[in-house]
Amino acid sequence: MGPAIVASIAYVDPGNVATNLAAGATSGYLLLWVVVAASAVAMLVQFQAAKLGTATGRSLPELCRERFPRWGNRLLWLQAELVVLATDLAEFVGAAIGLQLLFGMPVALSALVTAGLSLLLLELRRRGRTRRFELATAAALVLIGAGIAYDLVAVGHQSAAGMAGGLVPRLNGTESVLIALGIVGATVMPHAIYLHSSLAQQPGRSAAVARRRPRLVRTALRLDCGIALGTAALINVAMIALGAGLGSLTGGTWTGDLHAAHAELAARVGGAAALAFAVALLTSGVSSSGIGTLAGDVIMQGFLGRGIPVYCRRLLTMAPAVLALLLGAPLSTLLVVSQIVISLGIPVALFLLVHFCRDVALMGRLVNAVATTRIAVGASLVVALVGLSLPLLFLA
Repeated sequence: MGPAIVASIAYVDPGNVATNLAAGATSGYLLLWVVVAASAVAMLVQFQAAKLGTATGRSLPELCRERFPRWGNRLLWLQAELVVLATDLAEFVGAAIGLQLLFGMPVALSALVTAGLSLLLLELRRRGRTRRFELATAAALVLIGAGIAYDLVAVGHQSAAGMAGGLVPRLNGTESVLIALGIVGATVMPHAIYLHSSLAQQPGRSAAVARRRPRLVRTALRLDCGIALGTAALINVAMIALGAGLGSLTGGTWTGDLHAAHAELAARVGGAAALAFAVALLTSGVSSSGIGTLAGDVIMQGFLGRGIPVYCRRLLTMAPAVLALLLGAPLSTLLVVSQIVISLGIPVALFLLVHFCRDVALMGRLVNAVATTRIAVGASLVVALVGLSLPLLFLA
């Protein structure tokens, strides 16, 4: 119990905040069903990743290194590394905006502060204090949720009937289609799949023993994923409701911009609401940045069989984000670019995961049931199509 809490931070990162608020501001509760459906897929995906790591004692990248030729692993590592860099870019942007809103800090300085804070979080993991690391991550998840929940109550302008109607699958025009695709792309995160398969390998626990107790393992993993990812799903739903409420409060003049959201909250609701929003956004950026660095280490160790010190990796992965911020690139543009790159990595991670989880020789009694594999393949196809279509729609 615990690894799913770490992975769940990827599902409430700044990309999710920006996408969900925009969905609520422009479409009200229309796309609530998309968040619920995408979250259900995320639970299935992360459960599969955790089960793979528990049953085999190896991460998804490590299994790829064992089963595929060297050139194939190098290609897989390259695309996964690009996904981590893009993820880091989005998270640095979110943290930079949070620090700007809280302290008026320049963007370039905020990027360096974010790197330092994420390293402090990673230090707990590096020193072998896994449980403390998981507790720190859980605290971050609670802080993000508390900030969004406070603003949701403070803003008001909610409709129970509207929320119920938003659970009925429907779309309304090209803009809602684009935002719906963005929600799916921001919810299922490739780096969280790689990371979760590694975190599920508990020290001192034999994979062979786990395979002999499949019912207990499945129950524990379902509980872990259900609690952690269910909490993340509720936070995402609250983000859409907050966007809808703030859009209604402003009479439709606010359309989802993060800076404008803070200003509207301060002017119309009060300083406490604006502070809660900035703290939630900053926490989202810092905590997810640390998770991204961990995922990068798992990816390099797994696909290539080699690694570098975590501090060197932090410097390497933060370099593109810091450079982009130093050059003054528009923050909203950086978020869009990061989502395009991340979406390209979704199909690869999903199909690798399903491929290994259906292998009875590898998984033993924890192998996927036929029905589970069919559901996972269907969900993976839908998410993969969404991921591949996002770049075309963004660039059109």
